[in-house]
Amino acid sequence: MKVLVIPDVHLKPVIFQQATILMRRGIAERAVCLMDIPDDWGKEYQVELYEKTYDEAISFAKKFPETAWCYGNHDLSYFWHQLESGYSSMAAFTVQRKLLELRATVPENNPIRYVYKIDNVLFSHGGVLKYFVEEHVQKEKYDDADMVVEDLNKLGVREMWNDASPIWLRPQYSKMKLYKENELLQVVGHTPMDKITRKENVISCDVFSTYRDGRPIGTQEFLLLDTESWEYCGIKG
Repeated sequence: MKVLVIPDVHLKPVIFQQATILMRRGIAERAVCLMDIPDDWGKEYQVELYEKTYDEAISFAKKFPETAWCYGNHDLSYFWHQLESGYSSMAAFTVQRKLLELRATVPENNPIRYVYKIDNVLFSHGGVLKYFVEEHVQKEKYDDADMVVEDLNKLGVREMWNDASPIWLRPQYSKMKLYKENELLQVVGHTPMDKITRKENVISCDVFSTYRDGRPIGTQEFLLLDTESWEYCGIKG
C-alpha cells in the first residue's frame, strides 16, 4: 500500500492543505498523520492559529476518513493536563475542544491511536521499544504484532507519559532495541531531522519543524512509503 505520511504539524495548517493536494493527485491510497498538531516557538498566544490548524486537520479527516491518526505528546499534554515545553495555557481549552472534535470526526472503526500497523510497518509518533512491549503486554502475545498493537493502544497516561513510550521515544538517540526490529519497519516523527532518514529499521520524517527563529530545520517534504516493499521517497507539497 502506498502511504503518505504527515509528520509533526506544530501549528502549520498549510501542511494539511498541501497533503490534500497530494492525496487528490492519487499518489497514495491512505494517509498517516503523526500529529503534534499544537504548539510552536513563540506562538502560545495565537489561539486563532491553534483553532485554524485543528480545523484543517478536521477538514482533512472528513475528506480522507481512512487516514490513520497517531497521537503526539503535544496533543495529549492538553488532554491529560501534563505541562511541557510549548504548552499554551491560553489555548488549552481550544486544543481540548478541537481534539475532541477531531476524535468525533474520524470513523468509529478507525480511531486516533498511539500506534498503527499497516502491513509490516508500525507508525507512531516516537517509536515502539522491545522493552516497552515486554513491560506492558502479556508474554504470550509478544510475537503477535497485531495483538501487541491492540494492547498498546489501550494504555493510558500512567504508562504513556514517559520517555520510553511510543509518544515520547527518540530512537535516533537510543541504543535500546526496538520491538521486532528484524521484522518490522517503524516510521516516526517527534525528533526534528534535516531530511527524511532511514537508520536500520526506523524512518524518521519530522522535517517540517523549525528553529526558534522560524527557520526550517528540514526539507519540508512528505514521506511517501510503500508498506509492502518498504521503498520510500520524499515529496514536496
